[in-house]
Amino acid sequence: GIESGELVALVGPSGCGKTTVVQSVAGHVRPTAGRIALRGEDVTDVPPEARGVSVVFQRSTLYPHMTVGENVAYGLGAQGIAPARREELVAGHLELVSLADQRAARPAELSGGQRRRAELARALAPSPDVLLLDEPLSALDRTLRIQLRDEIARIQRETGVTTLFVTHDQEDAMALADRLVVMNGGRIVASGRPRDLYESPPTPFVASFLGRANAFDATVLDADPLTLRRGDGTVEVSGFKADAPGVSEGSTVTCHVHPGDLSVRPIGTETTDPSLRGTVTRVADVGRRYDVTVGIGAGEELVAEQVSSPPAVDDDVAVAFPADRLHLFDREAGRRVSLSAV
Repeated sequence: GIESGELVALVGPSGCGKTTVVQSVAGHVRPTAGRIALRGEDVTDVPPEARGVSVVFQRSTLYPHMTVGENVAYGLGAQGIAPARREELVAGHLELVSLADQRAARPAELSGGQRRRAELARALAPSPDVLLLDEPLSALDRTLRIQLRDEIARIQRETGVTTLFVTHDQEDAMALADRLVVMNGGRIVASGRPRDLYESPPTPFVASFLGRANAFDATVLDADPLTLRRGDGTVEVSGFKADAPGVSEGSTVTCHVHPGDLSVRPIGTETTDPSLRGTVTRVADVGRRYDVTVGIGAGEELVAEQVSSPPAVDDDVAVAFPADRLHLFDREAGRRVSLSAV
């Protein structure tokens, strides 16, 4: 459920069922199982126009023959609103989205970002109980997407409207949401505060989906202190032990570490942090950083983010990470393995 005034981001890969959820809440699709409740009332059989729900879709739905002002007024529908009040609502919502000076413009005269803001004004004008945003930023370039993302956050704070923001982009979701709901394969697999899910992902899927993640398999040599084996080498996670039942000597685990938590060092300059040895296979200059890809054997690679002075391709290196940034999962059960300090 979504609390009143909350901004919840529904995230997951393409095809996981996000848009179906939106369409079900809006009343455009009838769920084959379960019920839809709004404000504590079952609205599964209530028509869309009577639900108090507004939607901004992935593609523009502005009427091209109407001006921006007329489009916003149309969103008020046949609510029996007096002309003066209608005028007040249109003007106020255009001001809210910084489009007061574009009231007489047609949609074709607007930029992509302006069209998105016009749709927000139209959706908000009827004072909906719930605002549904279905991939509203996906067609925009990065700079414009960030600008509009900030606008959505501001507008939601100012109006206090309960909002469900649907996206496949985890960065947009984490920047905007009070709470994340993660979907995969038509099911909800996690729910929580964005930072909590990022720093303590409950499953390998959540770990890999929320931010770029590196994964490698290892065998447990000792649970206390945690010592892992990969091939002929060992990874000592000194100062920590594995608390999960069933994780003991011989257990196979999957390890996840975010690229930003990895550091690449020449062999022989390792710190006391856990590390794996490998060979640099690729160095990509992506502007603000270098992405350094290191092959660690068994067909597995780690990507480390490095701000300056990257190694060269074919260099033998050690890839290190802070012990408390390692996310460990029981490979058979697919559940998180808790690590505690010893």
